[in-house]
Amino acid sequence: MTSIAMTPMQLTGQVQTHLVEFAPNRLLHKQVIADFTALQHAAKQQGFTLHVASAFRSFERQMHIWNNKYSGVTAILDKNEKPVDIQNISEIDKLYKLLHWSALPSASRHHWGTDIDVYDPTLLPVNQSLQLQKSEYLNGGYFSELTEWLGNNIQQFGFYRPYQHDQGGVAQEPWHISYFPLADDFLKLLNIELIEQTMTDHPILGKDLIKSQLTTIYDQYICNISPR
Repeated sequence: MTSIAMTPMQLTGQVQTHLVEFAPNRLLHKQVIADFTALQHAAKQQGFTLHVASAFRSFERQMHIWNNKYSGVTAILDKNEKPVDIQNISEIDKLYKLLHWSALPSASRHHWGTDIDVYDPTLLPVNQSLQLQKSEYLNGGYFSELTEWLGNNIQQFGFYRPYQHDQGGVAQEPWHISYFPLADDFLKLLNIELIEQTMTDHPILGKDLIKSQLTTIYDQYICNISPR
């Protein structure tokens, strides 16, 4: 596939001109639709109903998630998926614990429409809502068979897991798949200068601390992904 152009506003999730509606309230990059549909069809043949939990996420939505966690409205989780008492940790510790599970607004791969959180609603236990936690997808969790099937099959459809492993940055996310023919190029276009400029123009909590740590954040939490 030839390289696809992306504007700074598209890369940072501030516009939706690169997207189409794939399902109600679910937007994907228009170049992803065909291969994701083929992946869904292959999954169906093996007894899985592959649904989209989250696809495109706007800058504003990501900022809302970020600010709620930074301010304590929503819990920040530790590496064991347990809530952190943010009143008893330093600001810089809070920042990095937040980054372990939540992308910086302007730097989320979900801004591109290439990255999808997937699940199978038919495998959810009765009265259980989706949590997007490792306990659901690994080690005998109710999505563990889906996790194994995806690991063996997604690459032939152009997908991989950028967070296949915890590499000291973003948490392991077995539900997160990425369309590498586009996402690899988009990551190269997303530079520190663009992230910093976008943050400057918006009310992101912790902005000054983030800017002081941005080189480390960029290397450890944005570019530090699992190889495919």
